[in-house]
Amino acid sequence: MHRSGKSPCKRAVIALKILALIVFGSCTAHAQPAQPNILVLIADDMGWEDNSLYGSRTVPTPRLAGLASQGMLFEQAFLTTSSCSPSRISLMSGLYPHQTGAEDMHQPLPAGISVLPKLMSDAGYRTGHMLKTHYGPYVDSQFDWYGKKLGDIDAFLDSTGKKPFFLWMGFHDPHRPYEDDPKDQFSVDPKKVPVRPQLAPTPGTRTELAAYMRAIRRLDHDIGAVLDNLERRGLADNTIVVFLSDNGAPFPREKGSVYDAGVRTPLIVRWPRKIAAGSRFQKLMSTIDLTPTILDLAGARTPASMAGQSIAPVLFGKALEGRKYVFSERNWHGTDAHIRSVRTEDYRFVLNAYVELPFPNPSDLSSSQSFRDMIALRERGRLTPQQELNFAAPRPLVELYYLPADPGEYHNLAAKAEHQRKATELARVLEQWSKSTGDFPPWKRRRADTSDRMTGIIFSDKIPPLIDE
Repeated sequence: MHRSGKSPCKRAVIALKILALIVFGSCTAHAQPAQPNILVLIADDMGWEDNSLYGSRTVPTPRLAGLASQGMLFEQAFLTTSSCSPSRISLMSGLYPHQTGAEDMHQPLPAGISVLPKLMSDAGYRTGHMLKTHYGPYVDSQFDWYGKKLGDIDAFLDSTGKKPFFLWMGFHDPHRPYEDDPKDQFSVDPKKVPVRPQLAPTPGTRTELAAYMRAIRRLDHDIGAVLDNLERRGLADNTIVVFLSDNGAPFPREKGSVYDAGVRTPLIVRWPRKIAAGSRFQKLMSTIDLTPTILDLAGARTPASMAGQSIAPVLFGKALEGRKYVFSERNWHGTDAHIRSVRTEDYRFVLNAYVELPFPNPSDLSSSQSFRDMIALRERGRLTPQQELNFAAPRPLVELYYLPADPGEYHNLAAKAEHQRKATELARVLEQWSKSTGDFPPWKRRRADTSDRMTGIIFSDKIPPLIDE
């Protein structure tokens, strides 16, 4: 008779189960380093409100919504600029674009500036980059590994060994060009697409918007595949996932602007059991703080030269105040500009140079169907005041918007006597920021336009030389 009351067979089964737990448990421990893995997911040209996270009923994004439900959603996050490469370089370096020497579109980051992949590598991370880069060879050379297609992620995850990983994924969606297929599983009905007031509600514009929204749905699907991969591998619990966009939607007076439509970004941070599921941060946040925060969470060194600071306590539920001011800028992107902006909870102040010229929509926007549709309306004298803003010249030197009443930033209050004190106050704040961050004046570092601001015609594919007077 067995004292335990269990037969030899049952005891053998129990012993095997215990052995399996020891073996597989030890494997899991090796696969889960003490430092968290970090995965950054970046959309290309996705407007902050064009997803179900921020209220869109036209663009369902269930995987992003699920990600937000498991982490923290930032309701008022702002980028430092609204052009692809300057925005990504700003994120990588923790500096404002004018501090990097790569403030213009397609300009590589000069050597010598501390950047995120090198700092993460120094902290013991295996670093990888997938899909779109756009930083230049100095940054590219500091990643350990590169992947060109979505399926390459398995090769990277298999290569990390016992190291924590840092993986930066730059998706191509929803960047132009678009090839919409009405039979595609992500198709959006053009007739149901909302058209913002600065665009023309024409069939051509609606079709273009529908194709853009389809690309967002495809992006959501692809992000879901990445998240599922983490789950299958047992990596999700020890991986911080960050999602954001590099600039606003690729339509006139959005991408390439310093208005909310250009520089406000969706932002999610998930870290299971560390960041409260379904939490929200409602105050102002600037992405200048994102790289210092990532470095802080990883236990890595944050260079004193970085312009931002870690907001890690916010992620863990500390009741910290948001930023009182967030700053953004626009420089050369097919058309030249020197636009600087400061935003508070209620106001945006904009300082424009080159006011004799119409609004500097980037060339990929001014050559779009949505811009051509507005040109056709303009020729017939049928533009609304909001649409006319795309062509108005001269433009105002200063702009002031009261956002609770004017979220689209169409009604400039700078000339109103009752708002001039606020305009003067914010002008001084912006001037102090420019001085403290070493901004250059508008008569320096200029480039010639390569597209016509009134017709959208691209007349050169070459980046003009820098005029540094």
